Amino acid sequence: MHDRSLSRRTLLTATATAAAITASGIGIAPATATAHHDRLKRLISRMSLEEKVGQLFVMRAYGHSATAPDQADIDLNLKEMGVRTAAELVAKYHVGGIIYFAWAHNTRDPHQIADLSNGIQQAGLAQPTPVPLLISTDQEHGIVARVGAPATLMPGAMALGASPSPSHARTAARIAGAELAAMGIVQNYAPVADVNVNPANPVIGVRSFGADPRAVARLVAAQVRGYQSAGIAATSKHFPGHGDTTVDSHTGIPVITHTRRQWEEIDAPPFRAAIAAGIDSIMTAHIQFPALDPSNDPATLSRPILTGILREELGYDGVVVTDALNMQGVRDKYGDHRVPVLALAAGVDQLLNPPDLAVAWNGVLDAVKSGEISVARIEESILRILRLKEKLGLFRDPLTSHRSVDRTVGVRAHLAAADRIAESTTTLLVNDSVNDGPLLPLSRRSSPRLLIVGADPASPSGSTGPPTTVLAKAFTELGFTATALPTSTSPTAAKIDEAVAAASGKADAVIVGTYNVSATSAQRTLVARLTATGVPVVVLAIRNPYDIAQLPNVRAALAAYCWTDVELRAGARVIAGRAEPEGRLPVPVQRADDPSRVLYPIGHGLSYE
Repeated sequence: MHDRSLSRRTLLTATATAAAITASGIGIAPATATAHHDRLKRLISRMSLEEKVGQLFVMRAYGHSATAPDQADIDLNLKEMGVRTAAELVAKYHVGGIIYFAWAHNTRDPHQIADLSNGIQQAGLAQPTPVPLLISTDQEHGIVARVGAPATLMPGAMALGASPSPSHARTAARIAGAELAAMGIVQNYAPVADVNVNPANPVIGVRSFGADPRAVARLVAAQVRGYQSAGIAATSKHFPGHGDTTVDSHTGIPVITHTRRQWEEIDAPPFRAAIAAGIDSIMTAHIQFPALDPSNDPATLSRPILTGILREELGYDGVVVTDALNMQGVRDKYGDHRVPVLALAAGVDQLLNPPDLAVAWNGVLDAVKSGEISVARIEESILRILRLKEKLGLFRDPLTSHRSVDRTVGVRAHLAAADRIAESTTTLLVNDSVNDGPLLPLSRRSSPRLLIVGADPASPSGSTGPPTTVLAKAFTELGFTATALPTSTSPTAAKIDEAVAAASGKADAVIVGTYNVSATSAQRTLVARLTATGVPVVVLAIRNPYDIAQLPNVRAALAAYCWTDVELRAGARVIAGRAEPEGRLPVPVQRADDPSRVLYPIGHGLSYE
């Protein structure tokens, strides 16, 4: 009944939408590129200055509904933006886009997301100048996923980088893009184009496809084509390259020390590949890159980087979107009212999620009124934004339906594809001999009782895990008797003692899920104590693959690259011998005692054959 009601409402609204768009002259197919350009220009000419400024902003809005969110979300919207709902936000500020977050309660379930998207689009079309919105999110998969199950969750970038089949990256993006489109999300802030050449990188890591610029470039291009073949806009990030830093730009301002030549060789290739693949949008980085701009302005605010290099040298004329403007990396040097103005002056088109929309919006409005930024300059960006909206079919029909969701999101074929892809990513790093042969694969005949211990980090999407439970269930379904004992990322002495007691004489093998093991991590003690019991220990790194460097005496170790269910299930199948370990390291693992020496090179990965 609810679906039929939505369909009827969608039909009625679509009729009104078509009438509004036809009246504006946008919905008619242009006879020539010039006619198409002229129609978009005429639409811009009908906008007030306030509407033009609004088109530049992409903003958060709390709540599961565009018009009737929960009271707690109304309170947050009033506190942070002075409006009650997403619809009021669109009406007051004429924003050109809305970004979805799980923590903003935008992504409860696929039907709700579709309804929210439709409500937002209806608000956009109710404006004096009807314009649909670019609804976006960060659905990278792996450790960054705003939409969770029952939507299909794919392996993340570094896992895909480990797969021997580059086509898997395109398939994953095509499926993910189709599901986003069905929910009304038309711009995805993925794929990550950063080359992770620094193992200590606190913000990129497994969000990157790897450390080889050429391999990363191939996979970025594949994902761009996959997402965009599904009818949504892909976004490569974070230009000019965020892969070699030890500072998180959410909390500080990273400095990239690469020379111009190193930038050309390491950081630039994935962005060049994305542009060659027809990327719709590129996201900026809040980083200082002295070799590209000695002013020490963040790249987001750097005209030499965004206009001089991205626009002029690389020839990119698509949409440029900032990384979130509430991140500390872009706020340290200038005030919040100046950051959006400087970003536009640098060459940005979309201003993403400022901390205070009123301050940012009025800052841009005042800059245009004073002549600091010309009307022509903002109209240049608006034209790019409208071209993208037109390309995505939003002027034709911006709405979706429950039927589209049911036919697309989390369907059996997509879930099966995710499992197949994940199996090809699990990487076997160590498999030493025990008695008459290698420790892995485990046999349910000789090792029927398994103890699963280790870290239980929070689910990236809020809809999966916890990892030890997921692994125990997966092994149980494979015929083992598996018991889960979470020990956390920082196990206490008491918890380590409990794990050792549970292993001693009661388990035939122990699976330890490790999470970013450092030289001082208590996870090292946990693994060492378990190994000392004489019970075979298998380490499964559920985030960064570098853990093995800190665990020198482990006899069997694998990398899963993330702790989402799909990758954990694949890891269990590989450990149990139900799938071959096909993955190969997309990054080098350096020695812990001498980082100048490589312990396992790019391409390392063992098999059972």
